[in-house]
Amino acid sequence: MNYNVVNEIKLSYSRKGNAEKTVVNSYEVSEVFRAHFDSDQMDYKEHFYALYLDQKNKVLGIKKISECGISSTMVDVRIIMQGALLCNASAIVVCHNHPSGSLAPSSADIKMTQKMVEAAKVLDFNLLDHIILTSDSFLSFLDEGLL
Repeated sequence: MNYNVVNEIKLSYSRKGNAEKTVVNSYEVSEVFRAHFDSDQMDYKEHFYALYLDQKNKVLGIKKISECGISSTMVDVRIIMQGALLCNASAIVVCHNHPSGSLAPSSADIKMTQKMVEAAKVLDFNLLDHIILTSDSFLSFLDEGLL
């Protein structure tokens, strides 16, 4: 047996680009997310994104976590946390859209948010907010007292 051969894991993160955005409230965060959504897809199917921030709420990066069906999307919390670890984030904000146009969080949205809060605590991150977008508005879990 040859024990000298193992799989190499390659992960990458680059600060290359022109992003120097700092966010201070839910409206600013929602606008960052909205800029990354395909407006033609907003009312068609759900997408889920994570935004990673440093200690001063400067945006380190954004990552699409999933893109799925009309009324739901699969979210793997490990992928969200992996992105935070990779870019040395201090905080995370997550966002998904509701193609139905309803801003009301579902019970699955609330349950997933709590799961993310717990995972973030274990890894010493802060989940600052969960934003739900529609084509013309947004809801902030933090602003609504749901976080």
